[in-house]
Amino acid sequence: MPGVDPDIPTYTNPILDADWPDPDVVRLGDQFVLVASSFNRAPGLPVLTSPDLVRWTHAGNALPANVPAEHFALPRHGGGVWAPSIRERGGRLVIVYPDPDHGIYTLWADRPEGPWSQPHLLLQGQGLIDPCPLWDDDGRAYLVFGWANSRAGIKNRLTMIEVDESLTCPLGAGRLVIDADDLSGYTTLEGPKLYKRDGWYWIFAPAGGVATGWQSVFRSRSIWGPYEDRIVLAQGSTDVNGPHQGAWITDAAGDDWFVHFQDRGMYGRVAHLQPMAWGEDGWPTMGTPGADGVGEPVRTHRRPATARPDPDAAADPIPPSPVADDFTADSLTPAWHWQGNPEPGWHQTGDGRLGLAHLPNDRGDLRDLPQVLGQLLPGWPVTVEVSLTLDSKSQGARAGLTVLGLRYSWVGVQRTATGLELVAALGDDRQRETEVSRLPVASSAVALRLSSPADGTVHYDWRADGGDWQPLLDAKVTEGHWIGAEIGLFAAAPEGTAADEWSWITRFAVTP
Repeated sequence: MPGVDPDIPTYTNPILDADWPDPDVVRLGDQFVLVASSFNRAPGLPVLTSPDLVRWTHAGNALPANVPAEHFALPRHGGGVWAPSIRERGGRLVIVYPDPDHGIYTLWADRPEGPWSQPHLLLQGQGLIDPCPLWDDDGRAYLVFGWANSRAGIKNRLTMIEVDESLTCPLGAGRLVIDADDLSGYTTLEGPKLYKRDGWYWIFAPAGGVATGWQSVFRSRSIWGPYEDRIVLAQGSTDVNGPHQGAWITDAAGDDWFVHFQDRGMYGRVAHLQPMAWGEDGWPTMGTPGADGVGEPVRTHRRPATARPDPDAAADPIPPSPVADDFTADSLTPAWHWQGNPEPGWHQTGDGRLGLAHLPNDRGDLRDLPQVLGQLLPGWPVTVEVSLTLDSKSQGARAGLTVLGLRYSWVGVQRTATGLELVAALGDDRQRETEVSRLPVASSAVALRLSSPADGTVHYDWRADGGDWQPLLDAKVTEGHWIGAEIGLFAAAPEGTAADEWSWITRFAVTP
C-alpha cells in the first residue's frame, strides 16, 4: 500500500465476512459493542464485542426467543428482529429493535454478555422499522424510525417521536421529518441512526435498496427539521455494492469510523469499516472521498486505536462464526440458533455430544422445521465435518446436515421400512424435495463433510467406520429471506410417529 507505514497494523474489509445484517455499534469503556438483525432466528439479537472494531467476539444474544412466543413457535421467515440500534445510557446498554409485524421493543443490560431485560413494547404497530433513540442535552428522549411498505403500505419516509427518558412510552404523536419522495432519486430511505454534534441533529440513513443503494447523511438545527441531505458513501469504481446502513463511532484516539454492510447475497450482509472525518463545511466524509465529496469504500486501511496497549493489536481476526463445538458445555455456544423459538426438550448437550430430538413434525420441507439448528455460512472457504448417529426406530425419521436458504440441500441418514439409508436431496422454494441419491448403509453412524469454497456452491462427502471420503452431493447455495444461507443440523420424524427419540452429533469441526 503506497503511503502506508508497514509497522502500523492494517485491516482488510470485510471485517465480518458473514451474515451480520444492519450493524450498529456503540463504544462502552475500552470496548466496542455491535448488534445486528437476526430476523426469525432464536436466540436472536447477537451481541459482539471488539477492542478495535476489527477483531470481534460473539459475546451472547440479547433475545433468548422472539416475542410474542406463540407467533414464533414456527419459522417466520422474513419476520422477527429487523435493524436494531444500541446505545449507552448511564453506564448501561440499551437495544431498541423493531419487529415489523408487532412494533418497536427495548431491552437493557449492564454488560454485553447480559443478562438482558425482557423486551418491552415501546411502540405498537405494523411496519415500524429501524428505530434509533437520542437523549438530548436537556435529557429529553427522541426516537427516529422508518416504514416497511410490506406492512404499512408506505416507505421512503422517516418519522420522529418524543418518548420518555426510560424508553417505556411515547410522549406525543410522531411527526414526519423526512419524506424522501420529495428528494430527487431517493427510493427506500430507511435504517436511520440519530446523533447530535456541534449543535446539529444528524440522521445517517441509507437509500436506494439493500443491494444497490448508498449512504446519505441529513442535518438540521432542530430535531423536527427541516433536514438537508448529502450522499457521503457509494459504490463508485469499487466492487462493494450497496455500501450503507451502519454506525458512526469514535475510537480511543478521537478518530471517527463508519461501520456498514455490503449485501453479498447467499453469504448475507457482511460488515465493512470505513475511515470517517468531518470536513471544513461540517459534513462527514467516508472511505476515500471523491472530488464531489462522495466517498468510495476502502479495501485496506490502518486499524483504529485501542483504549490501552494491546499486544495482539496486529493479530488476524478470528471469525466469530461458524465455530467448532465439542459439546462439553452445559449450554450451546452463542453461535448456534434455531429457526423458531426453541423448547427445552429439543436438545441435550454437555457430555461431549449433542442430542437432537426427533420432533414428529416433518412434512417434507426443512424450511418448515423450527428445530433446525444453524450457524452462519461465511463468505470465506470453510469445511465442516460432522459425526452423526441416527437413533430413531420410527419409519421416515431422518437426521442430517443442511445448507438452508430459500432453497436448500441436505445429506443424512433416514430410517425406512427396509433399514437405514444414506440420503442426498435438494429442496426448492415451493416446498418440494428432490432426491438425488439414496444408498443403503449398514450402520446408523456416519461422518458427513461439507465443503464451501465460497463460490456459490457446496460439496458434500461421507464415510463410514473411518473409511475414505466418498462424494455424495454438489449443490448451489441461495440466500434466505432477508438473511444469508446457514449451515444446519436437524432431526425430525413424520407427523404422528413416536416421541422421545434422538439422534446424536459427536463432532462438529470447522476448518477455514
